[in-house]
Amino acid sequence: MNPADLPRELTCVPPPETDALLAAVRAVAQGPLKQQVEAIDRQGHYPRAVLQELAKLGAMSAHLDMPAGPGSYALAIQAMAEVSRVCGATGFMMWCQAVCGLYMQQSGNPGLMGDVLLRHASGAGLGGTALSNPMKSYAQIESLLLRATPVEGGYLVNGNLPWVSNLGSDHYFGAIAAVMAGDAPADREVMFLLRCDAPGVELRECPSFSAMEGTGTWGVRLKDHFIGAGEIMADPAKPYIARIRAAFVMLQCGMAVGVTQGAIDSMWAVESQLGHVNQFLEDRPDTLQAELDALTRRVMTLADTPFEPSAEFFIDVLDARAHGAELCLRAAQSALMHQGARGYLMSSEVQRRVRESHFVAIVTPAIKHLRKEIARLSAEEQPA
Repeated sequence: MNPADLPRELTCVPPPETDALLAAVRAVAQGPLKQQVEAIDRQGHYPRAVLQELAKLGAMSAHLDMPAGPGSYALAIQAMAEVSRVCGATGFMMWCQAVCGLYMQQSGNPGLMGDVLLRHASGAGLGGTALSNPMKSYAQIESLLLRATPVEGGYLVNGNLPWVSNLGSDHYFGAIAAVMAGDAPADREVMFLLRCDAPGVELRECPSFSAMEGTGTWGVRLKDHFIGAGEIMADPAKPYIARIRAAFVMLQCGMAVGVTQGAIDSMWAVESQLGHVNQFLEDRPDTLQAELDALTRRVMTLADTPFEPSAEFFIDVLDARAHGAELCLRAAQSALMHQGARGYLMSSEVQRRVRESHFVAIVTPAIKHLRKEIARLSAEEQPA
């Protein structure tokens, strides 16, 4: 029997309580989502209905502590992987929604929790994240693009973000601005929830993106946008970011695992026809599968303690994320080689996954950003 014909779970041995959710997510991914992948990738279709269906299942809030019980980062990553296996762009939007929920819950702000968080978890509210620029700023890669001027009751925020994903006119996202003292930064940042339909917020069209056209990605311009106590997630922001950073990065592993598994699936799909010649290629599907399974087990172990504060733990998370990105690139490239000319058609899922793997490798934190942080943290961990 061709291994591609065997059902394969994207987890080691799932606890019984996770089976139903993952089966439901898999049905959505292999059904309505699979039917829309071409439109998402090539026509820029935003799959709002699919995202809301996944949210209703609990796929994008599985990591959150809710009245029904504590959250599971492992389950959230597995659900994201099932979707990314079919469509990396939708898997990315799941991550956007998931980390926005993380921001809201960990803020401790009553204005961002309760009914607001429940609406988000159910998919009645959809949101994203604008922490790419702040994360690069904290790593001394670029400067903060938003500025917050203190005023009575809050801040006025100005600036431009070149692109923020999973947005629409009724969406919202987490953002960070440098607090100003006169004309200079005050060595402090504030993190807040920004609603796209609020006064002083303008969404602008972005250039076309490879493999990400259907992700609801917009440029955002802020002109004297007021944020008050009800929108504040953290003030100052740095201690808060230090607390959630491992969870933020860890959730992205779901995209890497899923896109990699999809590439391996494509390799097995041609094994019966091309295996006699593909056997001479490097990175065969069984070898890649073994490496992916080992990485998945590693990520599942890390997911048991997503808020572990030690630098050593965060280094492990960064390393697993980097491994996932590198494996994703190798698997997608190998799938193209295994499929041959048919994989070079623009309509091919293999061609799409090659582009999706590039995104996994460059989305913040990109491979170079990850390696830079690993080197910095490792140097700090060395005894004087």
